[in-house]
Amino acid sequence: MVHASGGLVHPPSKQLKSEVAIVCGIAKATLLNDEIIDWSGFEENYDLIRDRIEEVFPSLFRDFNRRIRQPGGFHLTTPPRDRVWNTPTGRANFLVFEGVAEYPPVDDVSVLRLATLRSHNQYNTTIYGLDDRYRGVFGGRMVVFMNEIDMKARGIEPDSLVEIESLASDGRKRLVRGFKVLPYAIPQGSIGAYYPETNPLLPLAYYDRKSKTPAAKSIPVLVRPQ
Repeated sequence: MVHASGGLVHPPSKQLKSEVAIVCGIAKATLLNDEIIDWSGFEENYDLIRDRIEEVFPSLFRDFNRRIRQPGGFHLTTPPRDRVWNTPTGRANFLVFEGVAEYPPVDDVSVLRLATLRSHNQYNTTIYGLDDRYRGVFGGRMVVFMNEIDMKARGIEPDSLVEIESLASDGRKRLVRGFKVLPYAIPQGSIGAYYPETNPLLPLAYYDRKSKTPAAKSIPVLVRPQ
């Protein structure tokens, strides 16, 4: 369901900005000659943002501003949820894009692939609590999910602390510490941990060549007992 939401408390300070105001402010400060996107308009009137969303996804968000004001919002149809795949084969097709697996080049078998995750009590980078009922984690976020085979190969015990170091071709050392290891049913060779706690491990140059999206789901890392 797509529904409207609104704040329940008054801002404690006039200097406190909304997330939209922060993003638009960053855009205006960095894209000084941008005459295509009305960032100030977005900040002042959220209807303009929804108009742009409707332009990009007209079949999903038709008449967005009217429907969002209906009590309860409206249902957003997503065919894969109903196991409907609008592909020539009628099934889900997975594509591996050139560059995702090859960069940076890693031949060491000890290297794992880190996928950064959100918890249940998290909306984008805003964290509302320290529990994650999705994965049975309560009272903290400084954890890393590992396959038990990968743990044994590295001499890592459950609930022990580890440090995680990412690998990149620029030679810079990127390291985070103090993560508690949780055995988890994750594919061998892969690990998972929350962001933004693991953001320091992602090199700025490590992104998809076409979309420019940061490659936060496949960061080559080393995991060692701390």
